[in-house]
Amino acid sequence: MDKFTPKEIEEKKKAIFDAMGKRGQGQILKKGYEKWNPFQEPKDPIDIRKDKTKRTSQVLIREFLSQVDHDEYNNSFAGGAFEMCLGIINDEEKIRGMFEFACWYEALLKKEGHDSI
Repeated sequence: MDKFTPKEIEEKKKAIFDAMGKRGQGQILKKGYEKWNPFQEPKDPIDIRKDKTKRTSQVLIREFLSQVDHDEYNNSFAGGAFEMCLGIINDEEKIRGMFEFACWYEALLKKEGHDSI
């Protein structure tokens, strides 16, 4: 889109918006038309996205689960860990909140002399 003027970009954006169905337009309006960018590059496929340590989700989850006692977890545990892993890589607010709470709660338990969960 670098080769278009701001006016041309806005015209194309409006044309895309006008061609959408009412439901799609409603979703965009709810989030804010000004913030909406129909020209943004798609995200990398999940299997090649990497975190700050330059690891993929598969590498991270494999490393994590290899350090957990296999008798201590089941499929639900591993699924939850993988969901957190993907959420961290995708920078999801929900997962960030869960992570921050878990860190805070761990510190609270230590401060009050309790064992970890």
